[in-house]
Amino acid sequence: MQDALGALLIAIGRVLMAAVFIHAGLSKIDGYAQTAGFMQSHGVPGGLLPLVILLELGGGIALALGLFTRFMAAALALFSIAAILIFALPPAGRMGVIVMYAEIAMVGGLIHYAVRGGGGLSIDQLRQTKKRRRSSGFGY
Repeated sequence: MQDALGALLIAIGRVLMAAVFIHAGLSKIDGYAQTAGFMQSHGVPGGLLPLVILLELGGGIALALGLFTRFMAAALALFSIAAILIFALPPAGRMGVIVMYAEIAMVGGLIHYAVRGGGGLSIDQLRQTKKRRRSSGFGY
């Protein structure tokens, strides 16, 4: 029972973290020109925006599903660190400090998933179970 609850909570955490990136990717599509201009105002070429959207949206969906969890969490963590360095430093006022620490907390959670994987309720786990069954010689 405790294993099932733990797997469920890990999956819920994964989906909640992924929702932040999925929403960010969708909002960048919706406000494409404004986002490209904002990036350029911080010295980041607007031409990178499609890659940013792909990482946030595609990586967020993959993280939510628990697909390539370790890789996607590591990629999103590195991306988030870069975003903090470029867009959140130095923090502007009290709200800027809060936003910066929220971003840092997200990186901490992503590092957890990069190290531990997606848990029992993930596509990664399903693929691993099928792989073990095939290699055990039972031919299920």
